[in-house]
Parts: sequence; structure tokens; C-alpha cells
Amino acid sequence: MLEVIYIVRHGYRSNWAVDPQTGTYSSTVRTPTGIPSDPALASYGVRQSQQLATHLLSLDPCPDVLYSSPYYRCLQTLAPYVDQLAEQKREQGVRVTIEPGVGEFYGEARFEHPSPAGLEELNKHFPHLHAEVEPTIVPAKNGESITNLHDRVAYCLDALIARADKDPQQPKAILICTHAAAIIAMGRCLTGRMPEEIGEEDFRCFTCGVSTFQRRPRNESEESEVREKWSPSQPSKIPDLSWRDGRGVQGGWECEKDSDCSFLENGEERGWNFYMGQQRIERLEAEVAVAAETTQTEAEEAAAAHSGIV
Repeated sequence: MLEVIYIVRHGYRSNWAVDPQTGTYSSTVRTPTGIPSDPALASYGVRQSQQLATHLLSLDPCPDVLYSSPYYRCLQTLAPYVDQLAEQKREQGVRVTIEPGVGEFYGEARFEHPSPAGLEELNKHFPHLHAEVEPTIVPAKNGESITNLHDRVAYCLDALIARADKDPQQPKAILICTHAAAIIAMGRCLTGRMPEEIGEEDFRCFTCGVSTFQRRPRNESEESEVREKWSPSQPSKIPDLSWRDGRGVQGGWECEKDSDCSFLENGEERGWNFYMGQQRIERLEAEVAVAAETTQTEAEEAAAAHSGIV
């Protein structure tokens, strides 16, 4: 039975921008997959990923079941560890399963957010990749609310844990590489502790930080529960797993280490919380409002000039 879950945030990445009016994404440096919102790690992030690999190899139990968000920066963060693990396990083999359910969080929008690259494209950049024919769950294309984010990662975690428990190899630990918002939500879903204030800094998410969750003892009734299935035809309708109020996903977990960065040369960097995300959304909304007002004024002036009033 699975005992430990390690959750890692990707390393320091390059940046992108989005036009809040059109939903058009852009990046100053061409991304490896050609998707502007799918940047590679910066050179500093690559160094972080190398230090992370050394640390992961020292963990006990060492994670050998690996999951990653489908975004390039997460797969690149795992790459040094995967390469070294592959050297150690030549006979057994190593694979990284791409899991959209632990992908990036985009807030709700009028436009469609970009999707990550598919397996065919990612295979050009990384070896040892695998993807299930039917993903566990996929974020809605028009983004999601913070509540839906929590329920999405809860649903995904529930499925990944159940899969590990049924695995004939009986893995003791799995590793998930994901993004800041998803990490905070995962901490809450695993422990069952949802704060009253959504922006509370209860779980941290520094670049290349490693969070460790230890499983609580389980009872038979939890093991026999039947789960409702998520349907891609209704992406925002996510089954309720009743993980809140201290219950947690699959019997609950305790956080033993919260975004540990003790192995990184510069320690904790680039933390994030939902208040910061909300401030960014409000700033973008303000920009849209100003742009709309400017456009309306220009249109009125043009109409007045055409009619000879001005």
C-alpha cells in the first residue's frame, strides 16, 4: 500500500504574458513546444532541478512512480532525476506518466486558455514518457474557479492513490511535479484542512521545494467506497469526494515537510499564494476595463466627428 506522496514544484521558469482582452498569450523567448504559456526553465531553474535530483535520490522511500503536469517546465524539472534513476534501474525501466489532472491553474475567463503539448510533441524532448489513454481528469478550457481547482486535484489524487494501491509492484512512494496553485490545493485535499480564507498561507510552494505527505491509518469502510466518475463532456462537474472537514483524500495524510528547500543552494524562492493570484486577476480586469472605456470613448469621438459635431 502507498505510504508517502512527494509533491514538487517546477524550477524557476521563463515568463509569458497574456492580453486580458483577447486571451492571446505571448513569450519573449520561443518555447520548446511552440506554446507561449509553456516555457522552459531558466538556466537558474535548471541548476535547481539538478540539486533536486540529488535530493530525491537520497529520500527513503525513494519515489519510483512518477507523475508530472504535462507542461514542459515540470517535465524538465524532473529530467535530471529521471535520467539518474534510469541509470540505476536499467532492467526495470523508468517512466513518467503525464497527468493533466495535476496541470496548471487558469482562472475562469471568457476565452479558452491554451492547452499543453500532447505526448507526440513531448516525446521529442523527453524520454521515458507515458500517458493513459483516458486521462483521470482535465481542467476546463475556459479556466476554473478556485473551488473547482481543489476538487479537480482531489479527484485526481484519489485516482492516483487508488492506482498505486492496486499496483502489483506495491510502490511505497509516488512523486508528483506540478505548479504552485495545485500544490496548495493538494496539501488541503490530502489533509482535509480547508481554511476559511482561501488565500491563507497554510501550504507553501517554493520553486523545486519538496512537500512530503505520510498516510494516516485507514479503515475498511474507506477502502470499499465507490467513486462517481468525472466526464469530459461536463469538465466543470467534478464528483464530490467529501475530503473537507479534516477527512482528506483516501483516508487522509499528514504533511511532514512543507516545500522543503534545505537542499537548494539559495533555499526558499518565489513563493506564491492565492491572494497574489487574485491581485493579478484584479489587475488584469482593471486593464480590460480601462481598455474598454478607452475604446468606447474613441468610438464616440469618431462618431461625433463623422456627424460634424466635433
